[in-house]
Amino acid sequence: MQAGPRRKGGIVEFQMNHKRELFDGLIRLHVLLHAAEEPVFGLAMMHELEHHGYHVGPGTLYPLMHGLERAGLLRSSLQHAEGRRRRIYKITPSGKRALEKARSKVDELYHELHEERPRRLNNELGARETEG
Repeated sequence: MQAGPRRKGGIVEFQMNHKRELFDGLIRLHVLLHAAEEPVFGLAMMHELEHHGYHVGPGTLYPLMHGLERAGLLRSSLQHAEGRRRRIYKITPSGKRALEKARSKVDELYHELHEERPRRLNNELGARETEG
C-alpha cells in the first residue's frame, strides 16, 4: 500500500502502520473471497484490489498471500502459462470456513456502521457496575 510522508519513529509512521494493519485485514478477505470463486494469482489480485481503491504493490500483497498459505487458508502451486511461471492460489476447506466466519462478522459490522446510533457502551458499563 502506498503511504504518505513518513517520519521514522514519529506519529506519522505510527498512523501509517496502524492504517496498513487495518486495511491488510480487508485485503486478506478480498483474496479469500476471490480464491473461493476461482484460482487467483498476485498480479490479477493487484488489479482487482486497485479496482476497489487499494494501492497494493507486490511487496505488500505477496507476503499477505504467503501468510494466508502458511495459515492453511490458501494452497499454492506453480503453473506455466505463456512461457512464464505463475504461482496460483486456491482456497482450502479451512479457508472457506474462515471466510464464512469472517463474512458473518463483516455483515454484523456493516449493520453497526450504518446504524443511526450504534449501541452505547457506557450504558452497559453502568449496568454492570450497579449489578456488582
